[in-house]
Amino acid sequence: MGIFKAYDIRGVVPTELDAALAKKIGNAFARLLKAKTLVVGQDMRTHSPALADAVSQGMRDAGANVIRLGLAETPMAYYAIGSLPCDGGLCVTASHNPGQYNGMKLCREGAKPVSKDTGIAELERMCAAPYPAPVAKPGKEEKRELLAEYAAHVAKFAKLGREVSVAIDAANGMGGYTLPAVLERVPKIRAHTLYLEPDGTFPNHEANPLIEANLVDLKQLVKAKKAELGVAFDGDADRCCFVDEQGDTAGADLITALLAPVFLKRFPKTAVVYDLRSSWAVKEEILEAGGVPVRDRVGHSFMKATMRQRGAMFGGELSGHFYFAENFTADSGMIAMMSVLSLLTAPESRGKSLSQLLQKVRRYHSTGEINFHVEDKPAMIAALKQRYASGRQDELDGITVEFGELGKEAWWWFNVRPSNTEPLLRMIVEASSARLRDQKKAELIALLGTPE
Repeated sequence: MGIFKAYDIRGVVPTELDAALAKKIGNAFARLLKAKTLVVGQDMRTHSPALADAVSQGMRDAGANVIRLGLAETPMAYYAIGSLPCDGGLCVTASHNPGQYNGMKLCREGAKPVSKDTGIAELERMCAAPYPAPVAKPGKEEKRELLAEYAAHVAKFAKLGREVSVAIDAANGMGGYTLPAVLERVPKIRAHTLYLEPDGTFPNHEANPLIEANLVDLKQLVKAKKAELGVAFDGDADRCCFVDEQGDTAGADLITALLAPVFLKRFPKTAVVYDLRSSWAVKEEILEAGGVPVRDRVGHSFMKATMRQRGAMFGGELSGHFYFAENFTADSGMIAMMSVLSLLTAPESRGKSLSQLLQKVRRYHSTGEINFHVEDKPAMIAALKQRYASGRQDELDGITVEFGELGKEAWWWFNVRPSNTEPLLRMIVEASSARLRDQKKAELIALLGTPE
């Protein structure tokens, strides 16, 4: 696969992505948007400063002025693009990928994401051509310090009813840069922190909180400090995952189910968007709170577009992306953390622990997402469609099939969808019981092959 992906640009430095290509991308992006002003942020990777410099040069060669943020988590770049007068921008980051990777997440004005369908494919085509001659009047670069302003924006989402003790693992990513400024503004948070120092070599563990092995240290800290919950951020802090006070992982779909009623209380009868891998409990909680459940394809560009179309104030994905209309319809791990802490400390929660709150929504049994290396993805999905023809099927993203009646013993469903960036199929199974889940999981593995 090339570096121009479905939702961003990402590759190994310098073999796949170097300063010369970064300059080309910056130039092409400025021309694509016919931009007068663009924002550029960067993460803590060792090669991010040089790549950001090159991107800025390319933009200025095309005649665009550049606002340089310097170090910025991706949601801070979204905030800048959403709040400053500009035509769009990007953050130089490879999110949770290991240190040898880098890339870019791109937005139009108002922090609207640029995906393969809305510009990345065109950028790839433009970058295949020779670098154009700089315009007669190149753009200018200015540096802008936005950390304090952004931290104040995040802190506004903290509606804490009391003091709360939380363990936080920044994974040596960009969360460690932003967090101190945010915590300064929310004194009711008693934070116990891990790996706060931004370090693009990721010396402690990979900055991907979806992998259970990366949560081990956080779980130990939760128990050692008797914290009420734990929060783990990914490398660019647009995602986060939660651990309850007992050290058990809380699925992001269940967090979506807990937070949806909070937003529906403030914005009655509005839509809540969730991705199709989520537990059926998410839809039930949205309906019970009087909202409109909107099930969507996996991927932030789809989720954000649907939220805008449907007027949704909140959305969540199984991957740990949480979206907020009051944050330019963008994802933010920090705002998700504030939202969960606010729920936990709210009088309506009656002092219940996070594990107790989760009990209400943890009513079905899921495998979580499992990956399979499959070369001919369309053929396998066609075979599954035929094999499970007796179920209720839809093809919103890959194939989803449901059997039985919700609430009955024989109820279960699965989704198998193709990865947008790798030769992988991703499977998830949920059922009324652990026994049925395990039975159906084994049945599907026999068809799909050995899990990755």
